[in-house]
Amino acid sequence: MILWSSLPDMNLRIALSALSATLVLAAAAPFPAHAGPLRLGWELKETGVTARLRGLSPVSRDVVWASGSGGTVLRTVDGGRTWQNVSPPGTAALQFRDIEAFDARRAVALSIGEGTDSRVYRTEDGGQTWAETFRNDEPRAFYDCLAFFDRSHGLAMSDPVDGKFRILATEDGGRSWRVLPSDGMPEALPGEAGFAASGQCLVTAGGRDVWLAAGGAERSRVFHSADRGRTWTVADTPIPAGDPARGVFALAFRDRHRGIAVGGDFRPDQQSPSAGAVTRDGGATWQPAAVPPPAYRSGVTWLPYPPFAAVAVGPSGSDVTYSGGRSWETFDGGSFDTVSCARDGACWASGEQGRVARLTMT
Repeated sequence: MILWSSLPDMNLRIALSALSATLVLAAAAPFPAHAGPLRLGWELKETGVTARLRGLSPVSRDVVWASGSGGTVLRTVDGGRTWQNVSPPGTAALQFRDIEAFDARRAVALSIGEGTDSRVYRTEDGGQTWAETFRNDEPRAFYDCLAFFDRSHGLAMSDPVDGKFRILATEDGGRSWRVLPSDGMPEALPGEAGFAASGQCLVTAGGRDVWLAAGGAERSRVFHSADRGRTWTVADTPIPAGDPARGVFALAFRDRHRGIAVGGDFRPDQQSPSAGAVTRDGGATWQPAAVPPPAYRSGVTWLPYPPFAAVAVGPSGSDVTYSGGRSWETFDGGSFDTVSCARDGACWASGEQGRVARLTMT
C-alpha cells in the first residue's frame, strides 16, 4: 500500500513525484480501459466535528482545508492526524460550501444562501483571523461555488439574476470582488441553477478557462469561458434533467480539452441513470459514459496518475474510471460529497458527519 504522506524517505518521495509527473505527461498516449491491479480505498481521519463538509481544498499530503455546515472551517498541517477548528467567528448560521486554499496560511471560503447569506471570507494566518471580503446585497442572488485560476485571479458564481448566471471576480486573491457584466453570458433556461453540493459547479484549468455546471431545467448544461468569465458559450449534456433535483453537479478538467461531468438526481429514492459524461473538446460537446456511475454523484476529480484515471463520489459510494470517464466501477460504499487531489498526488474526500478520508492505493 502506497500512502504518500507516510513515505519516510524524501528521495523516495521525490522519485515517486517524478514518476507521477511522467505518467501525467503520458496522458496524450493511448491507454487501456483498465489500468491493471490497482486497488483504491479510503483511510478515514478523525476530525472531531459532525458538520457536513462539502468544501475541500487539499494543498499537499500534509495540508488540507475543509468547510461545511454550522460555519465550520477545518485545517490540518500533519496529514490529517490532527485537525484545527479555525471557523470564522459569528458564522454558525452559515454554510461554507466551498473553500479554496493557497497554502497552510491563506484560504478563501464561500458561504452559500439567499441574499446576505452568500459571503466570502479570507484568512492569511491559518484561520486565526478572518476578513469578510464580500457580502451579497442582491436578494435574488444565491452564490454556489468558487474557483481560482492562480493565487490572484478567481471567480464565484451565483444562480441566475435577471435571467443570467451572475459571476463575481477577484484579481487580488479574494481581498476584493466585483460583479462582472452579464452581456457575455447566455440566457439561462427557466428553472436553471447551480448545485452547491461539492464546490465543483465552477472549475478552472490553466490560466483563463473556466466551466460552470447547471441543472434544474429541461436540459442539463455546461457553460464555458476562455477569458476568465467575460464571455461564455453553453452546451447540452446527456446527464438527465427536467427536475429541480437533477442535472450536472460537478466538473473536473484535466486540461482545457478533456473533462468529466457527474450528477444525476440527488434524492435518495430516485434512480440516476446516465450520471456521467465526458468531453474532449473543452465542453463544446458532451458524450454519455458507456458505463456510468451507478448512482447520483456530487464530486469528481482527476487522479494524478495513471493517465485517464479519475474518482467520483456521492452519498452512496465512490467510483473510479481508468478510461477518462467512459466507464466506471465502484470501489467503496461510504458516503462522501466532494473529492480533490493536491499537486503532490495526495487525494482526499469529505462529507457528512465530519467525514474526511485520504485515498490509498494498493
